[in-house]
Amino acid sequence: MSKNFFEIRNGHFAASEKNKVNKVNLKIEKQGDIVSLLGPSGVGKTTILRTIAGLQKINSGEIYLKNKIISSDNFHLEPEKRNIALSFQDNSLFPNYKVIDNINFGKKRSNGNGITLNVDDIIKLLHIDPILEKYPHQISAGEAQRVSLARSIMSKPDLLLLDEPFSNIDQSLKDEIQYSVKNLLKEISLTTILVTHDSFEAFSIADKCGIILNQELKQYDVPYNVHHEPNSIDVANFLNKGIFIDVKVIDSECAVHRLKHDELGEIRGKLSNNFTSGSKVKLLLQPEDLIHDDQSNLKLDVVDRKFRGTNFIYTLKTKKGEHLPVFVHSHHIHQHEKNEKFGIKTPIYIDHLVCF
Repeated sequence: MSKNFFEIRNGHFAASEKNKVNKVNLKIEKQGDIVSLLGPSGVGKTTILRTIAGLQKINSGEIYLKNKIISSDNFHLEPEKRNIALSFQDNSLFPNYKVIDNINFGKKRSNGNGITLNVDDIIKLLHIDPILEKYPHQISAGEAQRVSLARSIMSKPDLLLLDEPFSNIDQSLKDEIQYSVKNLLKEISLTTILVTHDSFEAFSIADKCGIILNQELKQYDVPYNVHHEPNSIDVANFLNKGIFIDVKVIDSECAVHRLKHDELGEIRGKLSNNFTSGSKVKLLLQPEDLIHDDQSNLKLDVVDRKFRGTNFIYTLKTKKGEHLPVFVHSHHIHQHEKNEKFGIKTPIYIDHLVCF
């Protein structure tokens, strides 16, 4: 028996020898929480969703929903008895039904979980109004995804499973729909597990994020902690958060910890992990960690510059050949060209000293 709204205990999931995830432990404590599963393609995220929905059996472990077991080594509750809705990345609409009929089909199969929904509101929120009388073959992949999502929500499930629900939606519309869908799910307290490979999407929508790499759930935490305090080099590299540089721990006993880099000098902040003074470690350096200062005596060579709208990302090279990324606001008084000197404010202070 689980006291959480949803729980996976020591779950082993497999679609093939390569596509499997082992020893998954995951809790959703209260109804209405949104969880994202983040990882590269083919890592097993969709396999987990299919198993939760009952479309395939769990290899071992237990899955609980609303204090009742729905999957285990020796028990498998049929999909139609789980009151779980799964919206696939690929078009899963009924081809002989119009869009409006596909949406209303979700309403017909509703088991009723107490949620009050207005189909017209869902249609407007997902911008489906113009295509209601069309058939699935007459609409785009992005429109089909939105129809599938509307149908799933209208079935009033206890648990909503979304497989890359925004992947085929135009960027100009994606942010608006993500914002609207999140607000709707929160308003009706619809517990949701979302699969994505987009960290920005996962962080903006979810209450908690699970990072799946190398057949394991590597980290399961609130987005802020996953972003600022990845718990392994694998997670940091997957999130493409920056680079690792070699430093030495000078002082780990005081309130503000101190590290030393051969060229950058002293780096201060709070160590996320416990290391004794004198330890040689690798420090995660992210683009937002270093501050540009034209007046600084610490200057490095610019080897690359990328324009990202509101920011430039400069890449600086140390004498050891390390390439350090730095954010600079695009309205900075002047731009720096390749091979120019670029000043870094010292001493360097980083809130989260993520070291391994």
